[in-house]
Amino acid sequence: MEATVTLACRKWRVVVSLLASMLVVGGAMAPSAAAETMRQRQWYLDRMQAERVWKVSTGKGITVAVLDGGVNASAPELKGKVLTGRNFVEPSKDARQDPDGHGTAMAMLITGNGQYDQGIKGLSPGARILPLTVFGSTKESGTNNVPALINSIRYAADSDAQIINMSLGFPYYQLTASQRSELQEAVDYAISRGKLLFAAPGNSGAKENDVTYPSASNGVAGIGAVDDTFTVTKFSTYGSQIALAAAGDDIPIRCMDGKPGYCKSWGTSQATAITSASAALIWAKHPSWTGNQVLRVMIQTAAKPTEGKVPSRYIGYGTVRPRINLLEGKGDPGPADVNPLVEANKANDPSPSVSKGPESSAPSKNESDAPADSSAANSKDKGSGVIPWTIGGIAVVVVAAVGLFVVLRRKSGMTV
Repeated sequence: MEATVTLACRKWRVVVSLLASMLVVGGAMAPSAAAETMRQRQWYLDRMQAERVWKVSTGKGITVAVLDGGVNASAPELKGKVLTGRNFVEPSKDARQDPDGHGTAMAMLITGNGQYDQGIKGLSPGARILPLTVFGSTKESGTNNVPALINSIRYAADSDAQIINMSLGFPYYQLTASQRSELQEAVDYAISRGKLLFAAPGNSGAKENDVTYPSASNGVAGIGAVDDTFTVTKFSTYGSQIALAAAGDDIPIRCMDGKPGYCKSWGTSQATAITSASAALIWAKHPSWTGNQVLRVMIQTAAKPTEGKVPSRYIGYGTVRPRINLLEGKGDPGPADVNPLVEANKANDPSPSVSKGPESSAPSKNESDAPADSSAANSKDKGSGVIPWTIGGIAVVVVAAVGLFVVLRRKSGMTV
């Protein structure tokens, strides 16, 4: 696929005009110049000092509910990690199936086992996945996506899952006031049950920048995307719904829509999955904490914006750094029953409204709350597609006859 492809780009979802900004995969096949392992391509693991962190916590004992199009339990990186789950759109179908691969890709970023450095290594390889299907495989099932999302949040709230990962979103104008209210009630219920909710705000930051739900629901942490210099990406949707940020550019995943091999991708979907994995690492180390406490520590230990006010409209309270708690012991969990985002919203807006409104104005390069080097992000655009990799066994397949070599360059950057 040469054009931008997103989570909402499934043909049957176009009919219901779902958010066309959750994931980008596409591009032309190209060989690799060297037998670089998949683990080496996962630059963010090294920046987050994952190897050191895993000596303290792997996320073992934590279950992450992945609300998506299903999760393929037979994928090599996920064998033995995927629970039964439930399909809320087509109840007769197994949630451990994934027609387009998006949910599977997100699950791998959370807990993939790496497969000898040639598969995707999750940031929290000890965690388990509870797949909850909210997108169906037929055009007719598309009309039930929002109710399925609401029901799946409530189901996750009553399950053993501690973290609810929602690498998805619906533009505010596609939800009725009643649906936004029902969604907020489901979120409130999940928070009251001690759960931690993360959602992708979308990839329309360079365009319409539409507010999406559930990232804009009160108490849900919307996750912005940063690149390998830890600068906010141009595509990352911004606004008051952004609580934290994580790596979301040049992210290896399993290719989608039945295509073989692995693809380089970008999106707030990926950033959300990596944030969920970060939370799993912290929670596994502190199993008695609630989601509110894990979130509070994540906020306290995040790499703060270097310019302007906090929270920033672009990266919220900062870029996630689980190592600060796990390796340095920093972070005060605070009260178990107070969600820090809800508390902050009450302080900033004492009105009874619980849902954030639309915020569609484009950012200025002179915005006082823009992160450092935001001008560089504004000049960068990878929205035209990405490059799939083909990997067989333990070697990268090199198509010498094509004569095309792609050098995957790593930018030097700070450690997160």
